[in-house]
Amino acid sequence: MLTKFESKSARVKGLAFHPVRPWICATLHNGVIQLWDYRVGTVIDRFEEHDGPVRGVDFHLHEPLIVTGGDDYKIKVWDYKLRRCLFTLLGHLDYIRTVEFHPNATQFPWILSASDDQTLRIWHLHKRSCLSVLTGHNHYVMCASFHPSEDLIVSASLDNTVRVWDMSGLRKKQLGGGGFDAGFPSMMDTHNGNRGSTASSTAMNVQAELFGTNDVVVKYVLEGHERGVNWAAFHPTLPLLASAADDRQVKLWRMSETKAWEVDTLRGHANNVSCCLFHPKQELIISNSEDRSIRVWDVSKRVGVQTFRREGDRFWIMAAHRSQNLLAAGHDSGMIVFKLERERPASANGPGDKLYYVRGRELFCHDYARATGGSSGAQEASGPSPPGAPPARAHHVPQYGGSVADGKRGACVGPGVFLGRNRFAILDRQKREIIVKNLNNETTKRVATPLPNIDCLYDGGASGRIILRADDRAVLFEVQSRRVIGELTAPKIKNVVWSPDGSKVALLCKYGVVIANRQLEQLCSISDTVRVKSGAWDVSPTGGTSSNLFVYTTLHHVKYCLPTGDTGTIRTLDNPIYATRVVKDQLFCLDREARSRVISIDTTEARFKLALANKKYGQVMHMVKHSRLCGRAIVAYLQTKGFPEVALHFVRDPQTRFRLALACGNIEAAMESAFSLEQQEGSGNKARDVWGELGSEALRQGNHQVVEMSYQRKKDFDRLSFLYMLTGDSEKLRKMLKISNMRNDIMGRYHNALLLGDAAERVAVLESSGNLPLAYISAKLHGLEEVADRIKVAIETQDGSVEGLMDKIPIGTKKAGRLLQPPTPIVRAGNWPTLEIKKTTLEDLSAADAGDEYEEEEAAPVRSEMMAETPWDDDFGAEGGDAGLGGADDDYDVGDDMGWGDDEGLDDLGDFGEDTKAAPVDEMAGLNDISDDTGFQMPASGRPAAGCWVANSSHAADHMAAGAASSAMQLLHRQIAASDFSALKEPMIGCYLGSTVSLPGIPGSGSMSLPLMRNDASGHPGNESLPRISSNMRSLVAGVRQGYKHFQTGKFNDAMKSFSDVMAQIPLTVTDNRNEANEIKEILEICREYITAIRIKGAMTAAGDDPVRATELSAYFTHCNLQPVHLLLALRSAMGTAFKHKNYIVAASMARRLLELPDMKSERNADLRMKATKVLQKSEQMARNEHTLNYNENAAFTIDCKDFVPIYTGEDCVKSSYSGSAYKGSEMKGKVCLTDGFSTVGVETIGLVTGK
Repeated sequence: MLTKFESKSARVKGLAFHPVRPWICATLHNGVIQLWDYRVGTVIDRFEEHDGPVRGVDFHLHEPLIVTGGDDYKIKVWDYKLRRCLFTLLGHLDYIRTVEFHPNATQFPWILSASDDQTLRIWHLHKRSCLSVLTGHNHYVMCASFHPSEDLIVSASLDNTVRVWDMSGLRKKQLGGGGFDAGFPSMMDTHNGNRGSTASSTAMNVQAELFGTNDVVVKYVLEGHERGVNWAAFHPTLPLLASAADDRQVKLWRMSETKAWEVDTLRGHANNVSCCLFHPKQELIISNSEDRSIRVWDVSKRVGVQTFRREGDRFWIMAAHRSQNLLAAGHDSGMIVFKLERERPASANGPGDKLYYVRGRELFCHDYARATGGSSGAQEASGPSPPGAPPARAHHVPQYGGSVADGKRGACVGPGVFLGRNRFAILDRQKREIIVKNLNNETTKRVATPLPNIDCLYDGGASGRIILRADDRAVLFEVQSRRVIGELTAPKIKNVVWSPDGSKVALLCKYGVVIANRQLEQLCSISDTVRVKSGAWDVSPTGGTSSNLFVYTTLHHVKYCLPTGDTGTIRTLDNPIYATRVVKDQLFCLDREARSRVISIDTTEARFKLALANKKYGQVMHMVKHSRLCGRAIVAYLQTKGFPEVALHFVRDPQTRFRLALACGNIEAAMESAFSLEQQEGSGNKARDVWGELGSEALRQGNHQVVEMSYQRKKDFDRLSFLYMLTGDSEKLRKMLKISNMRNDIMGRYHNALLLGDAAERVAVLESSGNLPLAYISAKLHGLEEVADRIKVAIETQDGSVEGLMDKIPIGTKKAGRLLQPPTPIVRAGNWPTLEIKKTTLEDLSAADAGDEYEEEEAAPVRSEMMAETPWDDDFGAEGGDAGLGGADDDYDVGDDMGWGDDEGLDDLGDFGEDTKAAPVDEMAGLNDISDDTGFQMPASGRPAAGCWVANSSHAADHMAAGAASSAMQLLHRQIAASDFSALKEPMIGCYLGSTVSLPGIPGSGSMSLPLMRNDASGHPGNESLPRISSNMRSLVAGVRQGYKHFQTGKFNDAMKSFSDVMAQIPLTVTDNRNEANEIKEILEICREYITAIRIKGAMTAAGDDPVRATELSAYFTHCNLQPVHLLLALRSAMGTAFKHKNYIVAASMARRLLELPDMKSERNADLRMKATKVLQKSEQMARNEHTLNYNENAAFTIDCKDFVPIYTGEDCVKSSYSGSAYKGSEMKGKVCLTDGFSTVGVETIGLVTGK
């Protein structure tokens, strides 16, 4: 059962479907009549004039009428358009059980009613009178109905019988045009006062009321039920009857011309069977009962095939739709509208323009090219088959060209789909696994689903791939590797449709469509208000719509969708269809009867939008000129998508052209439309508004001439004066002063005088306006003494006084005013300069007729020069080295302790020699240049340089330079597991500040911040720009050299700071080639080794007089990868410490290593060589260690950077993904590295990224 709608109300006693509209009328036990729209689930209207339960209801086939009958003995006819009762038919003496219009209500406007008064009545709708009273039952008549096509009536009564009545006599009488009305006056005649009736006719009326007439006679009396019969119904086409009774049985009867007999009895209900009916389209009987169940019976096999139960509610009534596959059932708490099975035919497109689909139990093949179809095979099911036995889905595998000789049946545990040419997958929802089978239906593999709530699977578009549905998600899953390739959100997926080339997939949801690429990455998503039924991709070989135009159908419309997200309606539908293929303007589809159809569609709008999105301007202009596309919707679409110039080509309305011209910045076209509108509208407010909008757009573009003309035609003198002042046109500004004087505009005169700096004119304006005191003050302040005296006389003439006026002006104080004199214009400003650019492709195409041939747009030029080297070049010939770090400065004497100490045990052996010289550091190479195309290029507007930096690079330094600290920290966290950014704060801020330069502006204005770019050597890179990073190889090498100096002089704290600073700067350094990247990594290793050595040196100091720990640490110290000159110092110190604490074996080892150094052969180290030789001789004589040490010089090991103990080969350890520092065991996992101070230990990442 597929429930379409469910209502909650009082007990439903009567139901009727509207023949056309999605309405159902339900009559309730409390006397209310409800009219529902079951498609949207809302109550349309309510009628409440019956007293007591209403049991019968029916819709008129052609007129807006409803007939109802209730327990108040009344039959009411309603007009649902007028929303009122038209009239009431009286005559029954007890409850009315059912009412029904004649199937041919146009020719026979009759109403049939059944009542508990043991009679049936036929009423004339128009005459509002009783035509015939059918008597014969001796108990309540529970139902009565007309035969769909013959002159028969069936009735069911509690007298255990079913009667079939022949009403051919009544029909002939009515078609004969006399007899009945002549002999029996109508109810209308009585109400109209017609007294022409005779006494005999009155007696016949009484006889008809009591005993009935012979116009309708009993044809059959069917006896077989043991208890009262509640319902009886005719078969729509066959001579069959079905009856339901209180004996819990449903009986099937057959009729002939002379007799009727019982065919079979259907048993299964556990209580009174209240209603039954034949399915209008299938050979089924549906019955409901007070045992809270609905049962479906097969008419041919006469067995039950389905049972639907409802807990707590008894069923009372059923109804079937005349034309659709819909049923309704009323129960104690409302009603349900449902279908027995899905109506979508299973279909699949195959190779060679073939369509395979299922109709009933047969598989058909339709040839698109020949428009023919035939059965390709039939498969009969064994045993009773439910209505849902035909397949609900079909899938074709085009790679397989063989045949299956014996297709074995298997249990259908879930949906299935082909994985390849000889295997398919089935979803087992119970076990939550995917079962892979071969063509012999044998299981070959079982794969667990990646998510626990998978409920369906679909074709994955490629061999071995499937799409899994889980709640509101779709997952692209590869069965062989058991990995999830893609995932997206798509609620209530019903089907998937792959494009012909397999590049896109459309996920059909219940109320929308989601289009994604082959990796299931969403391209667009659209939603609809009604359910989506089906969809198909366009497969047209020409036009560019193949695999780009998706056509889908809803309940009443054919619509389209593009991968860009554009959608629209193509046409309406009378009945739902299921699309299978789209070729040009033809839609191939299947209807609900699984019949192939071809529907004409117009996809011009979709092709226009697709050509516009793909920038195929030749097609665009061709369709503009040769298609009927002009309309407000297309104009609005073009304007929204940024192509208003296209709409200008086919829009003729001046108002619309004006709006479009403003949108695309075409001042000339907008001015032309403004003149046209002014001629149409005159010089009213509308015309002034048009000129105002044109002036605003022209002002935005700096077209002062058009701005001036617009203000003049709008008569906006204030803005015009201000424009003249801004452009320095003093002559026209003085003309504006004259115009304001002629217009007697006092404020205009004063403003123009103020803009001109004409003090005398301002005084004259104040004087003429009667503001003599202000005129006097102004004249005195501006030194116009003669004018001031004249104004003074005028004031005194009017009995005024000028004494004290000037005292109100704060002259000579801080609050005193200053003379506001406009600057003298040196150069008059004209229109803003414009750039000479080529016409757009659309303008070129509009200049000449494109003809019938589409002109494809030429490909845009591509940058011909790229970077000389990239981080992925296979340049393995680069030599690895220390980039000039092979030696340290040697301006220091090794013989001086310089804070090293630990050699007091060698006092009797003499002093050390002099230092060796270190090699100088080479200068670093500059950045590779990135050349750009020559000639002018319009820079992209609206995108700052910082935005380009973030988009063009995945290096944390570039993001930090752009100010995107959050994304920079995320990159560092993903690449090197950075978690504590306090150590990186200073280099990150330096990276941000070093990427811009601040230039001072003119006095009174702020400074300008200009971006510094590293790829602008040959011209502005435009949107491809990258920031210049303050940290580079030169600064890193300088920091390392500074650390060498501090290390050699024994300033270990300073050396630690130098190496730590370099280590913090390395993640924010960008390299240009593989050589620099290798050098950066070597510098990182150098910093790690020296920081570890310095930390060991600090631990040696903390060890104090502990001979064991001091000897161990001094030995570990020598295993740090130091420069030779520094290793010499470390070995000397370790030799002295071991000799001092009588660990002679270690001392001998250190002496040997010291003597093996190349620098020991020089003359300046002669004394140290002599001391080492003596130590070696004495240690070999003693040949023992005083203490047991955790040190084995013959075994390879690394140093634990936390506890400073050896980690021998094979022992468990965790490392920092950035510095590479090792830690024994797993204690440090998830903690911050002690060497670099910001990366997390034990996290596996991609490692240091040095290129963009």
